[in-house]
Amino acid sequence: MPGGRLTQHDRQQIALGLADGLAYAEIARRLGRPTSTVTREVMRNGGPTGYRADLAHRATERRTRQRRPAPRDPRTPPQPHGRDPEAVREYEELFTTVLMASGLPKMMARVLGCLYTTDTGSATAAELAARLQVSPATISKSITFLESQNLIRRERDQRRRERYAVDDELWYQSIVSSARANDRLVRTARQGAAVLGPGTPAGTRLENIARFMDFVTEHLVRAAEQAREVLHTRAVPRAGEPGPR
Repeated sequence: MPGGRLTQHDRQQIALGLADGLAYAEIARRLGRPTSTVTREVMRNGGPTGYRADLAHRATERRTRQRRPAPRDPRTPPQPHGRDPEAVREYEELFTTVLMASGLPKMMARVLGCLYTTDTGSATAAELAARLQVSPATISKSITFLESQNLIRRERDQRRRERYAVDDELWYQSIVSSARANDRLVRTARQGAAVLGPGTPAGTRLENIARFMDFVTEHLVRAAEQAREVLHTRAVPRAGEPGPR
């Protein structure tokens, strides 16, 4: 039923939809499920090309048996802003899955996802270890990797504790860096056009590639510059909530 756990029949329908080349949104619509449910189901069970309904169902049953409910601390404060804890947990899992699909190892994706879904955008190693229920050594290894990729930065809070934070500039820097990486391709294509002869089929093909990549790079960098300030937009407090300090 909508909102409940996926059944074996649901998973068979997902597999058929993938085989027919349907988008996740269309598969979800036919099942009466959120698109995020289908996306998470597929990505955690082999991806769009490796998804198998029977294997996915058995894996889910196995995870359910192995999952032990975490002890609840009565002193744990409720989620801020009236958020639904279960919805937040499911979203964090989805976000982690998407980060993994982009190439991040699982633990590094969990740490990065954890930082992005906190209001402060930062946490200490101890806070990360407690929230993700892993060892400090695991957090340390993940932090080292994420720092090497310029995905997070270190800072110190008022108590001089070392914190790890996501950088609002990350997406801007990533777009610009990716666009500038095309410069070498442009130079190489134009070099080939000169060697193979301007006006020849091969030379023209390479010159067209250079012109295309030149155009795309210029517009990507310009768009990133124009939209850069969006990354620094601050949240507007809702009625009855204190503003950012």
